[in-house]
Amino acid sequence: MAERTYTAAIIPARGGSKRIPNKNVRAFAGIPMIAHSIKAAQLSGLFDRIIVTTDSEEIAQTAARHGAEAPFRRPPELADDHTPTAPVLVHALKWLEDAGTPATHACCIYATAPFVRPEDLIRGLKILRESKAATAFTVTSFSFPIFRALKVMPEGELAMFWPEHRLTRSQDLPEAYHDAGQFYWMDVPRFLADPNLYSADARPINLPRYIVQDIDTPEDWETAEHMYKALNRG
Repeated sequence: MAERTYTAAIIPARGGSKRIPNKNVRAFAGIPMIAHSIKAAQLSGLFDRIIVTTDSEEIAQTAARHGAEAPFRRPPELADDHTPTAPVLVHALKWLEDAGTPATHACCIYATAPFVRPEDLIRGLKILRESKAATAFTVTSFSFPIFRALKVMPEGELAMFWPEHRLTRSQDLPEAYHDAGQFYWMDVPRFLADPNLYSADARPINLPRYIVQDIDTPEDWETAEHMYKALNRG
């Protein structure tokens, strides 16, 4: 008999955003921002439960209206400006254990990721399982070779970080990637043994740059709105 798997989506959504007030529930393309992540999780058909971990009643109620669960409130020590994601996930995964539904696989989907696509969630789980890695997460390539990066020195002059590559052709430089900040798949037992989303054997889930946008400032939000309209035109 095949081993029973239990798959959970965990959406961290803290209240009290300062740079973009109420950004997790603010309307984006006609629905609360967090609803885009919930909808993608639902459409993927992958998850036994979609859990929102929050300290905010407003966020919890918004999540529930859009089909997710918010069955607990995150404790204050895991809800400040400096709390990293990993301990928030550990708390939620331990809650699932205590509730009698321990997850074998889990996906952390950020609440401000309106470009998450169900097909990418499905592809990510496939990558995680086939590679037998502890984690797999979304990345995208830098649009310009990072080995040509410049810095401003204390006296105001420009200098290269890697001057040895000043004359290296772009096509001869290795491609570099950055975290796309959309979602992170975890083999739950391995993640709980070593709560690090950037596990030593982490695998990439490559995304095109045109669906990747951090949303941390009002300018980011405006850029994301333009991107969303362009992608959904027609």
